[in-house]
Amino acid sequence: MITSESLRPCRADAPRYMPIAEHGLIGDLRTAALVGTNGTIDWYCCSRFDAPSVFAAILDADRGGAFELSPDVPARTKQFYFPDTNILITRFFADEGVGEVQDFMPIVDDSREADRHRLIRRVICVRGSMPFTARVAPRFDYGRSPHTVSQRQGHTVFDSPDLSLALTSSVAADVDGLDAVASFTLDEGQAAVFALDRIGGKVEPRSCPVMEAEELFGATVRYWRSWLSHSRYRGRWREMVHRSALTLKLLTYAPTGAIVAAPTTSLPEQIGGERNWDYRYVWVRDAAFCIYALLRLGFTDEAESFVRFLSERISLSESAGGPLQIMYGIDGRSELPEVELHHLEGHLGSAPVRIGNNAVNQLQLDIYGALIDSLYLYDKWGQPLSSEHWDTIGALVDWVCDNWDQPDEGIWETRGKIQNFLYSQLMCWVAIERAMRIATHRGLPADMTRWAHVRDTIYRRIMQRGWSEGRQAFVQHEGEDVLDAAVLMMPLAKFISPTDPKWLSTLDVLGDGLVSDSLVYRYDPRSSPDGLRGEEGTFSICTFWYVEALSRAGRVDEARLAFEKMLTYANHVGLYAEEIGRTGEQVGNFPQAFTHLALISAAFNLDKALG
Repeated sequence: MITSESLRPCRADAPRYMPIAEHGLIGDLRTAALVGTNGTIDWYCCSRFDAPSVFAAILDADRGGAFELSPDVPARTKQFYFPDTNILITRFFADEGVGEVQDFMPIVDDSREADRHRLIRRVICVRGSMPFTARVAPRFDYGRSPHTVSQRQGHTVFDSPDLSLALTSSVAADVDGLDAVASFTLDEGQAAVFALDRIGGKVEPRSCPVMEAEELFGATVRYWRSWLSHSRYRGRWREMVHRSALTLKLLTYAPTGAIVAAPTTSLPEQIGGERNWDYRYVWVRDAAFCIYALLRLGFTDEAESFVRFLSERISLSESAGGPLQIMYGIDGRSELPEVELHHLEGHLGSAPVRIGNNAVNQLQLDIYGALIDSLYLYDKWGQPLSSEHWDTIGALVDWVCDNWDQPDEGIWETRGKIQNFLYSQLMCWVAIERAMRIATHRGLPADMTRWAHVRDTIYRRIMQRGWSEGRQAFVQHEGEDVLDAAVLMMPLAKFISPTDPKWLSTLDVLGDGLVSDSLVYRYDPRSSPDGLRGEEGTFSICTFWYVEALSRAGRVDEARLAFEKMLTYANHVGLYAEEIGRTGEQVGNFPQAFTHLALISAAFNLDKALG
């Protein structure tokens, strides 16, 4: 079992910010919360991923708000997930005794109801005796909205202009300014419960006695274990693969079937830097890759839900930017205006904090290949695509045939100069090739002659202009010799043989130019300016792509060592952010869907190569 252990000082000496990696994630398929190893919830949006924050101390320790719950005495802590679930347990080991906090959001069924939401924190003293203090300090709307606190019929109610929350606790809670505070001591075998509910409209505050919390705990355990039992993975890295699957499931928004890239905003890619973005939206690429990973494991319901999201929520556009945006809101909305919150200092002073994302208007041609590839696999492993789905695919492929050679911003969403990126052209090839496979397999109508001609034209363009004789490698974009880890997808997408001499040479060049002790940089900003200041860490999805490319090239021992090294960079409960910093720290939004889906794929292919 993966756990974390550390010595936590008393509150007065506590650090203002917990490192990004010192957190676990809980959620209810509507929203999520980060729980630090110190027992503090310092990120939580109610009651959907992209709602304004209630607790955001991870972005501003003074103004963000938090739900603190920990012993009043020095204690060592360990944090782990209740086996095969997304219920997080933080244990405190002190001279006086041992206690634990069980954090979860109840899920009892597969309801798509959007308003159902509750956060439960159950405290238990398992040995000896232990004094605890809880402080519930919400700061609504990223700390911008005022609120009042009152006590009504045994509940502590926090009212802001747009949201009201009710705190129920089995121990007495007092109002302290804008917060609620409870101090209590538990003896061995005793428990206390705190429940935070969204209220308003027809939803009234409700109690949560200790027995009800125990029943909801059991129901939530059963839900997660029932879901995970559908996994077909039986390989060498079952614990890590299943944790990644559970994490991807946590990033799904059940009411619509959307999948977010990450549940957080503005966790920095470089501490103190400006590379801070809002990832609480549906990137077409990321969600499509998630579907691929979950389908590999045998989870088809998520793919069906995402196809429903596309059908019911997304309308094809006739704009110059193409029929699809690169991202959407979890409800399918297309407008995601980017705003900088200057009143928040940012994690460890990493400003600005941003909400919304201006990259929504970028042209990124690769999304069409990612999407159609996932639909091809859904048709193969899930349910046959409908005639309406096929009409949509045909329209997308026809657009790709007309526009594949446009320069774009590329997969890495550079805010610099647009280019003819090799990866964008590669995924346009994938879009056409996979659509042709569907048409052939199902006998569906398609302009196969035109599609084949464009597919072959793209292939020849990449082989001629994407190859650098000087570098003896495939490069980032036409006209220069810049390396890019995205080309690792070439054999993974079945564009080129993994043992083709040109590819093997490329793999060697990438290993020399972008790999640091098995960790992979996505590119070098100094040789490929991306319009932003500062440096970044190694990109974790690229490391897993590298593992997969090595294994497919027959370099299995190297692939396994790189994979095992990468596993050591996971945090104490098996979670990954977007990037790994220079000293091994997790940086970027957390946890990141991209990283976990790539781990699943790399484990599958490495298992296969090892036999």
